Amino acid sequence: MEGRLLRWGLWTLFFTVFLLAVGLFSLSLGSTGSSVKEVFLSFSRKGSVAHSIVFQLRLPRILLGFAVGGGLSLAGVILQGLFRNPLVEPYTLGISGGAALGVSLGMLLGLPRTLGLVALPLMGFLGAVLVIVLVYVLSTRKGVMRIQGLLLTGVMVSFISSSLIMLIMAVSRLEDLHSIVFWIMGFLGETDWWMVALMGATALGGLVLSYFFALDLNALALGEEEARHLGVGVERSKKILFLLASVVTGLCVASAGIIGFVGLVVPHFVRMMVGQDHRILLASSFLCGAAFLVLCDTVARVVVAPVELPVGVITGIVGGVLFIYALTKRQAKV
Repeated sequence: MEGRLLRWGLWTLFFTVFLLAVGLFSLSLGSTGSSVKEVFLSFSRKGSVAHSIVFQLRLPRILLGFAVGGGLSLAGVILQGLFRNPLVEPYTLGISGGAALGVSLGMLLGLPRTLGLVALPLMGFLGAVLVIVLVYVLSTRKGVMRIQGLLLTGVMVSFISSSLIMLIMAVSRLEDLHSIVFWIMGFLGETDWWMVALMGATALGGLVLSYFFALDLNALALGEEEARHLGVGVERSKKILFLLASVVTGLCVASAGIIGFVGLVVPHFVRMMVGQDHRILLASSFLCGAAFLVLCDTVARVVVAPVELPVGVITGIVGGVLFIYALTKRQAKV
């Protein structure tokens, strides 16, 4: 037991140091270019250009990437454990489609011009909540949540949402169409501190709550019947875990758009490194997902500077390549 705790502690330390290194690297990299020394000096030079760049542009963006990346990875671990399928990701259940539909409808109605910056995150979250409730109701019969029905319903809702989004795009004005497309591809440029604080609290709160069900996830990995024999309240755990993962995903999508592959690739790779035990897998995936998204966003900012790419483009390319590599390597060993 002591050896296992030491190993878990070392992995947690490794991912924490990796996250801090990525954050510092991202702080010092941009179109203006700042050394690590200048970044640290900017903390005490209020009113300077360097201070404004760090605290108004880069730091809130990094913290938002930390929250969204960690939240998506956490949701991916929970859903993969719940479905006992490593290919399930947070967007499989149609939550992202619902959020994107809400944002697209908000842009079509011109809500950003009347409500301001809060309009799109609010519409995105309302769309995600609507899908969560719909999928939950359609997949629950007599108090029993059917996992396979949940997955199939989510996929169908996702297809319907995508079709409705294309309909909205077809009748939207050119400027609204550009905004919808850019948002769908993922963007971390929201520098309002209230959004950063909300997402940070949501992601960290989700991580803390998930640890109350870490042992339940370990038991569910053996199957529902085996979990019942081990004394797990299967239906209660399934419902709470589904709602937890869904709410975290909904807020992530509402605040940053659809950022693919984070909730699929990161848990998959972390599981290969730290093992299947959710007591270490949850925290490790959270930290690694946060670092992965911050790093990808940094690349999106500077790879074709001064033009900024949507971060979803980078996560899709990098995540897809890494996943194919891992799959090919695993098949070669079989």
